[in-house]
Amino acid sequence: MPDTVRSLTTSGLTPKKQVQCWTDALTDLCGRFDVDPMDASSLEARVNYTTVSRLKLCQIEVSQHRIAHVNARSKLSDHPYIKILFQTHGISYFEQDGRHFELVPGDCLAYDVSSPHTIISPSLTRHEVVIVPKALLQERGFRSARMPACKLSARSGTGRIAYDFVHAAFSEASRLSPYNAMGVADSLIDLLLLPLREAETTFNHGGAEATYIRAQFFIREHLRDPDLSIDQISTALGCTKRYLHMLFSERGMTVSDYIWRARLQHCREELEAQPGKTITDVAFSWGFSSSSHFSRVFRKYFGIVPSAVHRQQQVGSAAEFSATSD
Repeated sequence: MPDTVRSLTTSGLTPKKQVQCWTDALTDLCGRFDVDPMDASSLEARVNYTTVSRLKLCQIEVSQHRIAHVNARSKLSDHPYIKILFQTHGISYFEQDGRHFELVPGDCLAYDVSSPHTIISPSLTRHEVVIVPKALLQERGFRSARMPACKLSARSGTGRIAYDFVHAAFSEASRLSPYNAMGVADSLIDLLLLPLREAETTFNHGGAEATYIRAQFFIREHLRDPDLSIDQISTALGCTKRYLHMLFSERGMTVSDYIWRARLQHCREELEAQPGKTITDVAFSWGFSSSSHFSRVFRKYFGIVPSAVHRQQQVGSAAEFSATSD
């Protein structure tokens, strides 16, 4: 079923409950924070949020306030997200690791939620936010334990394209099938990374890192091709097979490992999202040419056979249909 847009507001609550309500909302979205209305008589806050595959998309409006993720809560595992924040109204002041940014409408801020930081908004602000699990960025070449905060422009160029796509994805999220949501999420992540790469804050554009990122892009674009091979990749990128082997082995895998893991992940997501499809259809659509080989490597990678995932989703769909019919 498509994800619906959910809403939460602090309107009508007592000041103390407003702060607690907003603290709980932030905890559910991306981690524990301190919330301070800065001597204001109330904290008027509202969030509309939804998910597109593994991404969380939010539209947030908050009156005067300060939020802080402090050193005492600086475990990387507690906040494993990168946040892409588009300022659409008001002014905010961000501080992290000695870096200070003033944000006005049209600005975009990308930062690591796990690193201690504060955001102060002296008056009403509105943001559109994408919360991205770090694991999704690591699949695309992001390797640092912490990402330095980066301020970008969403007024033109790739930043504007990324913002428009985020806005459209939020509006259409409830109409997307689970399968289409996966494709939209992949496209959205790649678009969000474009301005970051241009700013040269996260990725090294020269040499090995750039070639590795290009190889990842090529593999994802041709993942359904059963003939995808290292020969095809090296020819497209203009490098030797030996060089490609070296790039991937430095990251603890072979090129073939990367391709099959990506295919298996997509197959599992599709089996979970499309219970009406047969296991063979799903496997063959993602480049496998043998059902027995697919089942064998699926079990080795996930610890369960694909039929178990498929059967579970079919039972769930049947129960949902029965409940709807009743």
